[in-house]
Amino acid sequence: MPSRAPRLAAKKSKRPSAAKRLYGRRWRKAAKAFLDSNPLCRQCLSDDRTTAATVVDHITPHRGDLVLFWDVANWQPLCKPCHDRKTQSGQ
Repeated sequence: MPSRAPRLAAKKSKRPSAAKRLYGRRWRKAAKAFLDSNPLCRQCLSDDRTTAATVVDHITPHRGDLVLFWDVANWQPLCKPCHDRKTQSGQ
């Protein structure tokens, strides 16, 4: 019976690394600075709730566009549940 390891490794290798997907050290540093300056979830605030933001969300999906990716005006602070709902809904 053949081992599944090579097949799993090949499957895993198809997805680019986090750094290749733009989310490397530079992003982590910028996101931390953004959240330090914008500590509350924007969606929760609009719903009259106060929740700490933990995720920097791209308002308009960047789809690899570097200009849109780094455009701070396209960022919003969200808590993970709000980010997950937004992402799941495809907005």
